[in-house]
Amino acid sequence: MVDSQNTPARQRPSIVSISSYLLYLFLACQVISLIITLSTLGKSRDAIRDAYAASTVDNADQVADVFFAVGLASSVLLLLFAVVLAVLAIFNNQGRNGARITTWIVGGIMVCCLGVSLLSGAAGGMTAGGESAGNGPSGEEIQRRVEEALPSWVNPVSILLSVISLIALITALILLALPKANPFFRKATAAWEPPTPGASYPGQPQAPGQPGYPQTSGEPGYPSSGEPSYPPPPPANRPDDTPPADRPGSTPPSTS
Repeated sequence: MVDSQNTPARQRPSIVSISSYLLYLFLACQVISLIITLSTLGKSRDAIRDAYAASTVDNADQVADVFFAVGLASSVLLLLFAVVLAVLAIFNNQGRNGARITTWIVGGIMVCCLGVSLLSGAAGGMTAGGESAGNGPSGEEIQRRVEEALPSWVNPVSILLSVISLIALITALILLALPKANPFFRKATAAWEPPTPGASYPGQPQAPGQPGYPQTSGEPGYPSSGEPSYPPPPPANRPDDTPPADRPGSTPPSTS
């Protein structure tokens, strides 16, 4: 018999808690990044428009709008993924193995996105001196105008937040994959205990209004039928019974 009340409570390992805290840190970094992006994306768009103002490149006026849309969409998408990971962290603390697997999948996608973003940012900075086709502004000119339009702290803070997010996410995924965390995510098995003598089985409560009866030593007890007992009837007088002589009124009167 399996009793769910006797299922042992699982102790959550510290590495699982630390992993959840790191996922919360990842969410906080993405919130700060989105705030910075919303506050500076308009200035970047205006700087790109000014750079393409004197050019004759086709659809030059739409380049800044495309840059604005892509930057905003990527920031919002990163925030949504961060919220999903924070929700999964709550279920990880409860020992849900499905949540852990989903965290690995979503976290792996986020690691790739952040890694590509950092690498492309570094590569863009190194190759910004290339010339553009036609009489359009060069990459170096565009980058210079954007940097002049933004505060000096924006770029270093954005890079720092991306690095912290990447390190926190990779560490959280590694902690969830450690062997020490595996027992916490296994399905707990209920412990079996032998029934106690005299205890009622689950699902079979004792009927109300039927008290228990003590058993005499050496004799098995039998349940009462519920009918009250009556005293035995007195014995009937037989015809040949003669009342005793010493009973008053038992001697017949004399006829003499």
